[in-house]
Amino acid sequence: MTRLRSFLFWLRLSERGVAAVEFAIIAPILLTSLLYGGEMAWYMMVQLRVSQVTLQVADNASRIGDSSTLTNRKIYEGDINDVMMGANLDGGSTLNLLSNGRVIISSLEVNTSNQQFIKWQRCKGAKNVPSSYGIQGDIKTGGIGPTGQEVTAPTSDAVIFVEVIYDYKPLISGALFSNKTIKSTAAFNVRDSRDLTQIYQTNPVGIVASCSTFSAS
Repeated sequence: MTRLRSFLFWLRLSERGVAAVEFAIIAPILLTSLLYGGEMAWYMMVQLRVSQVTLQVADNASRIGDSSTLTNRKIYEGDINDVMMGANLDGGSTLNLLSNGRVIISSLEVNTSNQQFIKWQRCKGAKNVPSSYGIQGDIKTGGIGPTGQEVTAPTSDAVIFVEVIYDYKPLISGALFSNKTIKSTAAFNVRDSRDLTQIYQTNPVGIVASCSTFSAS
């Protein structure tokens, strides 16, 4: 009995293993915090990359067209398709943009009634989602863009407005960071004197990036 009492007394005073117990308690919380921090950093990086691609698409689409010193620059369906595929290449394997999202290019112009309207719209990507700002032919009285940040086209000119909608895939686990949809917009004035009458076709006829088609190819 004396030995038992002595052992229990010694056990009560012993501090061996205290650090291990504390670590076992805090380890799950610490690990979860580290994983969540890594996931958040990855999400912010992807969001920045989507924003950069959106700006690049709008810039490129504002510059396309054949070069001529005699007439306004004509744009072709093939030019728009090249811009779309360039967006996918810009995103790289990190985004795989056209498989996981959608790129929507709209040309905002002024019609014969002096109204802002979407003259044409082209889309590419497997994500089945419409534009948040209107479709081809829509009258846009206050311009196009997020509320309070709308842009308008000057008379006899055009503004290229681009939307990118992207499905974010968690790097580690959806349990820590659920799937999110990243949306980004950008707009650029057309850089040169552009033929605004139509989008021309090459011969043979190229593929039209229709907004009713949902494909990455």
